[in-house]
Amino acid sequence: MKRIALWILICAGTILPVPAAPTAEPAAEQPAVDDESVSDVTDGYQAMETLTRSLEIIRQNYVDEDKVGYDRLIASALRGILEDLDPHSQFLAPTVFEQMKQSQENTSEGVGVTISPKADEFVIVSVREDGPAARAGVMPGDRLIKVAETMVDKMGYAEIVQLFRGQPGEALRIVVFRPTTKETREFNLIREVLRQDSVRDAMLLDPSLTGDWKIGYVRLLQFNGPSAQELAAALDGLQEKGLQGLILDLRNNPGGLLISAVDILSEFLPPDTLVVTTEGRSAEHRPPPYKTKALTHPTRSYPLVVLVNHSSASASELTSGALQDLKRALIVGETTFGKGSVQTIIPGNDGTAIRLTTAKYFTPSHKTIHEKGITPDIVATLTPQDEKRIFQWRQSHPESSSRLRELADLGDHQLERAVTALKGVLTLKTKKSK
Repeated sequence: MKRIALWILICAGTILPVPAAPTAEPAAEQPAVDDESVSDVTDGYQAMETLTRSLEIIRQNYVDEDKVGYDRLIASALRGILEDLDPHSQFLAPTVFEQMKQSQENTSEGVGVTISPKADEFVIVSVREDGPAARAGVMPGDRLIKVAETMVDKMGYAEIVQLFRGQPGEALRIVVFRPTTKETREFNLIREVLRQDSVRDAMLLDPSLTGDWKIGYVRLLQFNGPSAQELAAALDGLQEKGLQGLILDLRNNPGGLLISAVDILSEFLPPDTLVVTTEGRSAEHRPPPYKTKALTHPTRSYPLVVLVNHSSASASELTSGALQDLKRALIVGETTFGKGSVQTIIPGNDGTAIRLTTAKYFTPSHKTIHEKGITPDIVATLTPQDEKRIFQWRQSHPESSSRLRELADLGDHQLERAVTALKGVLTLKTKKSK
C-alpha cells in the first residue's frame, strides 16, 4: 500500500518535502520522572508534531488556496476529532454557538420534533401530536437524511438542531428514512409556535380495562420547567377521585431538564434519596449527585407502573431507571433509547466552542444507561402498525369524555399489560393488609 501511494505522488510530478524536526538543545539536569509519564508526554509531542506538519503541508500545497486558511484548517481538524469521539461531541462555529446560547437545546418549538444522534444516525425520537410534523406524517423512529438542502451526514448535531429553528410561518423541508417500511419520505413543513405543556390524558382508566380498581393514567410528554408542578396538580385531581394506583406513560418522551426529572422523582420517593450520579475524568465538568427534595405534601406512596419504549430517552430513562432500582415502580414496555451522557459546552476565545461529552449518568445501583437503555421488568411490544395507529388516534382525538372508553378499546397492548401488572400489585397489597 505504501509503494502504491508513493508511485501516485511520483506520477503526479511532485514529492512533497517533509520539514525536518528541530534539533533539541541540551537540556539542564531535571529531577527524576516516572518512565511511563515521560513516554506519554513524548508520544503526545510526536503526535502534535505530526498534526502540525500535516496541516502545514496541506496549507502550502493544496490546489485551491482559498480553502486552506489556518482558521478553516483548524476548524476542520477539530470538527473531525470531536465527531470521531461520539455523536454528541462537536466543534461549534461562532454562528452555531451564538444561536445555541439564544435558545433551548431541543427542537420542539419549530415543527414539533425532537432529534438525537444514535449509531451514526440522527433519529427523530419524538413527534408532538399537535405539531406540523405530525400532521404531515412524520413518525417517531424516522431517520433524518436531509434537512433543508443539506445531507445530515455532513453536519453535527448542534448544526442540525439550528436548521430546525426559525420563525413561525417559515418553511422547512426534510427527508427521512423509515426503517419499519424501508421507504424514504420527503416532508414540507411550516414552523409554528407550539404549546409547551407536558402533561396529557390525566384520567382514571375506564372500568372495562381496570375492573373494580381505580387506576390512574398520566402521559408525560417531556421534562421541562413546569412539568413537576403540572404532574403534581394532575395527581392531586386524580387522588380526589379515589386513585388507588398509577400508570405513568413515558413512551416517546425525549427527556429534557434533569432537574425536572429529579423534581418528579421527589413526588414518589422519600426526601434526600439518591437518584442520579455522574462519573467523568474531570471534577470541574462533572455534575454533583442528585437527590430528591422535600415537598410540602406527603410522598405519593400508591403502587406505580411506568410505561417506556424505544423512544423514551435521557431524563425519561433516568426517571424509570431510578424508580426501578429503588423498587418503587414496575417498568413495562421496551428497552429505552440509551442516551445517558453529559455534554459540557466549553467556550473558546474566538467565539467558537466545544461541545464535549464529559461524564456519564448512572442510576442509583450504578447502572449506566448510555448506549444500553433501561431494560423493562415486563417486556411488552407493539408492532410498527400498532404504533402508527395509536399515534394517529392520539393526534385526531383530543381529550374528551368519550376518550376514556376509546382508549380502553384502542388495542394498546403495552397499556393493557401495564394495567394487568398494576392490578396484580394492588391485589397483593390488599391481601397483605388483611
